Amino acid sequence: MRPGFYFLMYSSFEFHPIGFVRSCGKYRFEAPRQGVFNGIDGVVELLPEYGGDAIADLAGFDRIWIIFCFHLNLEHPWKPKVRPPFPAGGACRSLFATRSPYRVNPLGLSCVKLDSVERNRILFSGADMLDGTPVLDIKPYIPDADAFPDAATGWREVAAEVWEVIAEPGFRKQAALIKELSGLDLESFCRIQLSHAPLDKQRKRITAVSDGNYALGCRTWQVIYSCDDLRRQVKLLGIRSNYRADELLPGADDRYKDKDFHRRFTAVFGTKNRIDPDNN
Repeated sequence: MRPGFYFLMYSSFEFHPIGFVRSCGKYRFEAPRQGVFNGIDGVVELLPEYGGDAIADLAGFDRIWIIFCFHLNLEHPWKPKVRPPFPAGGACRSLFATRSPYRVNPLGLSCVKLDSVERNRILFSGADMLDGTPVLDIKPYIPDADAFPDAATGWREVAAEVWEVIAEPGFRKQAALIKELSGLDLESFCRIQLSHAPLDKQRKRITAVSDGNYALGCRTWQVIYSCDDLRRQVKLLGIRSNYRADELLPGADDRYKDKDFHRRFTAVFGTKNRIDPDNN
């Protein structure tokens, strides 16, 4: 068969969503790097013709693969080299040796924990997909076929120093309220972001604040933390709103639909200058 024959036959494909993801994240900057590192819940809402008998036998599997489309990245050009987040500040790597969301074809693949199966809904945890993500296929995770714990991981085997991340009691109180209000798990987010190179401003929304502390941005919040170089420890001190007082007034524009969360947070913990509620 002559070279290029298969390309001529299969030069393009057309896919149709079987359903859509529902999760608390709506914007690109809210997406976790890998769903397995967070406890965010999600739901696949299947179109009617793909529910029922088509998913009935998924019950009993601990995990499933979700194949989806990076629908917010369709206009973003792909590059042969990208800079992955691990190790922080590291070199550029070949696109196909990373899990960059900016692909030649905008396909994503996530292995998530299956929580329950309903008639046309699949509830799962470990979501790294944004709300409205089109789902293209679902497959069961089969440990005998899918797990290779001793497999080499190429450039990722480069040693990287790990910092211990410690959540102070005041931070945990604030984080618990935010999670209750919005579903955002800021403690998990910080453990992922700050366990490697916690002062690397190239990869993270980090700014220096007073008294040698730092602020890490997540959505419209800021986490205040400190670093102990000798012990290689990061201490999560507290959380503050990244909105100004006038931006939280009634009737103010609410682009991200989250200002009521901030109003309720500040009603409990005070203004954004309060760092540790236990010390006020």
